[in-house]
Amino acid sequence: MSGWTPEEHKPVIAILTTHDKLKSFKGNRRNFRDIVKTGREMDIPVYILTARDLNLNSNRVLGYTFVPEKKLWQEQWFPLPDVIYNRIPLRQHEEKSAVQQKIKACLKHPKIHLYNPYFFNKWELFAWLKKSRSTKSFVPATRKLTGFSALRTMIQSYTSLYLKPESGKAGKGIMKLKYVQDQRNPFQLTIQSPTKITVIKAPNLSILWKRIKVEMKDTLYIVQEGIELVAHEGRPFDLRALVQKTGKGQWVVTGIGARLAGPRRITTHVPQGGSVEDPEKLLAPVFGAEETPSLMTRVKSGALLLAKQIESASGHDLGEMSMDLGVDLEGKIWFFEANAKPMKFDEPHIRRKSLERIFQYSQYLVKQPK
Repeated sequence: MSGWTPEEHKPVIAILTTHDKLKSFKGNRRNFRDIVKTGREMDIPVYILTARDLNLNSNRVLGYTFVPEKKLWQEQWFPLPDVIYNRIPLRQHEEKSAVQQKIKACLKHPKIHLYNPYFFNKWELFAWLKKSRSTKSFVPATRKLTGFSALRTMIQSYTSLYLKPESGKAGKGIMKLKYVQDQRNPFQLTIQSPTKITVIKAPNLSILWKRIKVEMKDTLYIVQEGIELVAHEGRPFDLRALVQKTGKGQWVVTGIGARLAGPRRITTHVPQGGSVEDPEKLLAPVFGAEETPSLMTRVKSGALLLAKQIESASGHDLGEMSMDLGVDLEGKIWFFEANAKPMKFDEPHIRRKSLERIFQYSQYLVKQPK
């Protein structure tokens, strides 16, 4: 199987993932197909590459491309890429030492540009944002959940807390702890899974701590002040911003969607029962039609400040991230989470632009000296 040769001045882009014994490579195939299709439309060579097949000492590598006529992925030889876009889907795959070595070798390579080299860690993100005067006000009070005393100290300061895995994904493992005064069992713990909600009430914190430890298993957790978010028909919602770099290497907001929590749910994540909504439609009844546009402008400028600080503190080239931002009843904007491997946005206008920006930023990178 022969590949193709790139034309002059066109970057060759590889989408990095990991090997799969059954299906050749891991990852979201619909997303990969969209990326390959966009590359064809923009006339920029692009292919899927596994960390296992990435050989920096050769001029060509085995990769995969989608053949629409046959509706299948085909293995071919491709030129070594100029730009590598990291889409390794799971932390545990990225953390394998063989994969880590490949990523480090790419970062050191004199010519190859690799962006978004690693998943983010929640604790690190909050620490990075607290370092800068321009971003620390976005961060709710947060500390590592090192034990019972850390939890007790936090619940004495804040009546509502979120307990989150440091390396969580899609709302998995998040718990909510509340102190409700004048109740016989004032301590309330809410645990959610995609199919059910469990609420446990107790007269004291130490009873709940036993259950929290069971839920945490060996996972590292943080504990965070619970922010009262604006709500729509009694259900809280937050905003999901996609921030990417342009063909000029500048951060821009590609789009903002809203995520509305499912009934009785403690997070807005779609896998946990949340739904995709239009942000203006949810914000206007709360803040009024006149105030909403200026609030959206503040959300966008906040997202750009946050992205710049995260990139600068990470010490790596980042080309995109999605972030979860909340708005409280006073209209203050809060930062909850950033994702170095954004899930695809379902909103069509955001989706189209997001795919094009991957290639525009790659074209910019190729012109930069490493």
